[in-house]
Amino acid sequence: MNATRPPLRPLDDALAALLEQARPLAGAESVATFDADGRVLAEDLVSALQVPPQDNSSMDGYAVRRGEIADEGVPLPVSQRVPAGTAPQPLQPGTAARIFTGAPVPAGADAIVMQEDTESLADGRVRILRMPSEGQWIRRSGEDITRGSTVLARGERLGPPAQGLAASIGRDRLQVARRPRVALFSTGDELVMPGQVAPEAMPPGAIYNSNRFFLRSLLLRLGCEVRDFGIVPDRRDATVQALRAAAADNDLILTSGGVSVGEEDHIKPAVEQLGSLALWQIAMKPGKPFAYGTVGQAHFIGLPGNPVSSFVTFLLLVRPFLLKLQGATQLWPVALQLPAHFDWPRPDKRREFLRARRNAAGGVELFANQSSGVLTSTVWADGLVDVPAGATIAHGQAMRFLPLAELLA
Repeated sequence: MNATRPPLRPLDDALAALLEQARPLAGAESVATFDADGRVLAEDLVSALQVPPQDNSSMDGYAVRRGEIADEGVPLPVSQRVPAGTAPQPLQPGTAARIFTGAPVPAGADAIVMQEDTESLADGRVRILRMPSEGQWIRRSGEDITRGSTVLARGERLGPPAQGLAASIGRDRLQVARRPRVALFSTGDELVMPGQVAPEAMPPGAIYNSNRFFLRSLLLRLGCEVRDFGIVPDRRDATVQALRAAAADNDLILTSGGVSVGEEDHIKPAVEQLGSLALWQIAMKPGKPFAYGTVGQAHFIGLPGNPVSSFVTFLLLVRPFLLKLQGATQLWPVALQLPAHFDWPRPDKRREFLRARRNAAGGVELFANQSSGVLTSTVWADGLVDVPAGATIAHGQAMRFLPLAELLA
């Protein structure tokens, strides 16, 4: 029996093989820039203008010509007032222009004296108390964006700063990759939905279906359209029926549980009946069983049933797969190098991802129970410690830390 089991596959190899199958989805859609948060850009954004469009003041104060200020304490008549959004006249010789933050700098002025360095005189003049340096408090035209430059590249996943940047070059709509359509269902006769049965009335062996909740939220955070097919009974005919329906109009079928080789695990034969399946044993902990295949035109991914295993394998394998389907160029978060404030003396043949969080001392500590069934650890943690296969960790040793804030974004 053991001779027929596939060898454990390194996580990096499994991810590379999975991403080979993830061809970016055809088609794009136009969305309002207001609604583009989390979407993947399907075009290069090229600016048709300079930002800022002209030199402007970064302070409330006075626009001056430095060559006309012989020394500190010189009073100058105020020749004009320049609020933001107005077009100033050229600066008259021997005068200052009252100017406000964001207002265009009058032609001929070469510095701004902020109002704290001036004194208003009773006769309407202004006394310059501090000699300005050349270009002081002037934001130059194009110092943020030059005309013709690409401000955001195709494949970038948009967030609030990128939305603001797109708006700054006048874009009220953006071309983005279409949302992946994902069919989600769980398998297992032991699963019960919260609200269907009270905790005190749960039958022996039954558990609440927690995986369905966090997987749906993770999919939505990645910009997917989620079609929830519920809980499929542990019967082959029911599994085949669910898979056939899910493949009809979806890009990915995602299941949780049933990807082992037990008698009650019907996913493997059902997928093979309708399409193709590769059952991988990945050298990672938590999350060894993982399945990839196709049903019709839809991709199929089967996650393990243990909640932490399902959570971690989604973040490390399904998340980059879905991002690539949308044409994203950044698929993996940047790992931090942080000191371990714990000892991990027990090496494992698999690559381990330990639930951990940063502490006030700048190090990382572990959740006490690293079992794949302890979902509490995923709430307590703010990252995963990436432990290479066969490695140990000593207190103070630098190690790779993957922030959950990025993986869950």
